[in-house]
Amino acid sequence: MAAPLGWSKAGSGSVCLAFDQLRDVIESQEELIHQLRNVEEKAAHAKTKVLLAKEEEKLQFALGEVEVLSKQLEKEKLAFEKALSSVKSKVLQESSKKDQLITKCNEIESHIIKQEDILNGKENEIKELQQVISQQKQIFRNHMSDFRIQKEQESYMAQVLDQKHKKASGTRQACSHQYPREK
Repeated sequence: MAAPLGWSKAGSGSVCLAFDQLRDVIESQEELIHQLRNVEEKAAHAKTKVLLAKEEEKLQFALGEVEVLSKQLEKEKLAFEKALSSVKSKVLQESSKKDQLITKCNEIESHIIKQEDILNGKENEIKELQQVISQQKQIFRNHMSDFRIQKEQESYMAQVLDQKHKKASGTRQACSHQYPREK
């Protein structure tokens, strides 16, 4: 083995020994560094493992909460759908009732219009009958007036005839007293 520069060959045995020792120290230090690196890696790995375990625990807790919330959301969704269905059903029933009421109102309105038409017809008939009655009353009054006039005329004529008859009778009696009849 060649001696490093600046070293003499005379003390090459001791140099070799020193060199071997130095190499052993370096190798042991490298081994120590390697072990330290392994320890650091193991410590880092252990630390990462602990962090991973904590994060995994958090994840599991979060997943549990998500599951609980999902179940709660599903229950609320079902309750909402049931309530919505109930409301839709009630709306349909109310709409049906409203349609029935509108139909009934239309029927009643139509019936009222027919009744009003009938009533107007009856009122017109009543007016016509009142006119006929008024005309009949006037005719009756005229007949009564004619009848009174006729009665008065008949009464007057009866009086006149009676007076004439009495005069004629009185004249006959007077004549018969003046001229006795021969038997």
